[in-house]
Amino acid sequence: MAMEVRMSIAPRVEQRLVMTPMLQLAIRLLQLSTVELQELVQQELTENPLLEEAAADEALPETGGETAGQEAPPADGATVDTGEAAELPFDITDVMFGPPDERSLVQQEEPGETRFEQFVGAPTSLADHLGEQLRLSPAGEAERRAGEEIIGNLDDDGYLRASIAELAERTGLQDPVVERALTVVQGFDPVGVAARDLRECLLIQLRAQTCPDPVAVEILERHFELFQRQKYAELARALKVDQERVRQALSRIAKLEPRPGRPFAPDETRYVTPDVHVRKVDDDYVVILNEDGIPRLRINHYYRSVIGRDQGDEARRYVEDRFRSALWLIKSVQQRQKTLYRVTHSIVQFQKAFLDGGLPHLRPLSLRHVAEDIQMHESTVSRVTNSKYVETPQGVFPLKFFFHSGIAKTQGDEVSSLSVKKMIKDLVNKEDVATTLSDQDITRRLKGEGLNIARRTVAKYREELGILPSHQRRLTLKKRV
Repeated sequence: MAMEVRMSIAPRVEQRLVMTPMLQLAIRLLQLSTVELQELVQQELTENPLLEEAAADEALPETGGETAGQEAPPADGATVDTGEAAELPFDITDVMFGPPDERSLVQQEEPGETRFEQFVGAPTSLADHLGEQLRLSPAGEAERRAGEEIIGNLDDDGYLRASIAELAERTGLQDPVVERALTVVQGFDPVGVAARDLRECLLIQLRAQTCPDPVAVEILERHFELFQRQKYAELARALKVDQERVRQALSRIAKLEPRPGRPFAPDETRYVTPDVHVRKVDDDYVVILNEDGIPRLRINHYYRSVIGRDQGDEARRYVEDRFRSALWLIKSVQQRQKTLYRVTHSIVQFQKAFLDGGLPHLRPLSLRHVAEDIQMHESTVSRVTNSKYVETPQGVFPLKFFFHSGIAKTQGDEVSSLSVKKMIKDLVNKEDVATTLSDQDITRRLKGEGLNIARRTVAKYREELGILPSHQRRLTLKKRV
């Protein structure tokens, strides 16, 4: 009996997230520091007559939403009546913080809705500047996801501080996808951004020029060590050109920017205000949110009571719009506080050894570990740890500080890459002229401590620490003698 093959075209149901200004606000609040949140809330209190500050001793009902499997965080001021919550067009918790495949549909923005992003007037950061270019690029979904991870791992100077393998592990993508995404990001403005070292940074800038100097390119590609050591005569011999031609090429290189992220660095001195405090109580650690200066918000009862009364269309639309805006701000601030608490609580559980014993006991930790622990999306964990600081018994640290890759030990466990960097720095600090350690020497010393580490990894960590190669350190030590 013949088999019939038929093709049928069925309607395709697609679930997608429409980023309304309200949802953009909720996501943006995750990334704000406590100081920035204070400024935004104070400005909205001035702009929106339906918002008012509740008295410090006034009891406000909670909206629900206990932290899963953990002690509930201290009640914050951003609370709202559950009856009001029914006015929301969808569940913000499901959309922002639930599993990606279970997110509910978001309604389209209605004309005239208040655009909350206008209240955020912070200077553009390097990450924001690059993120906007990534959104406008023709990169595919996978490359875009890798690009976001790359941008999130740039330091203030614009250098990439994670390997392709580490980025691939964090995103669950293949190395070639991450490499393609890196090429895309390295083509963004400022030129030279996302380089992994100084050599690559300068090469990206040279190659982006209309007529790059071929001698300068060859110096960086093949003779970078001679260039660093200022061996101009040796460079001329290696390149088979005269020294004047070498000087011309070096003059072109000298005009390049070794710190492409510099224009986006804040000019003013930045004083850190911890967003979270971690205190030791008996044998455990307690997480306390810093809510100083964040007003306890509520909806003005008078304005809420006039909704639905007979009044002009324009007046009614104005009150309804402001009511919706105020409600969303309250809900978003509350959700931000609860999310920050849950993420910090999880980090504390993973890093108790560090809190007890300091840097040598810092554990390797990824965003995925925390995300799986509290059943949130990695992107949510990444956003809420952005620009946040935590005060601990070991000092004040950015929340991002606690996320590091690991180096395997012969005993089977792992050591944080940051702890390994400290070990390298300690070895170098003990050097004298007779005992200057090469990268291979440092590798042997670390292997003697039970670390399975490659020489190229030692070299990378040394460069990230700003430590010169052994021959340059030896010259520096001789000059001191």
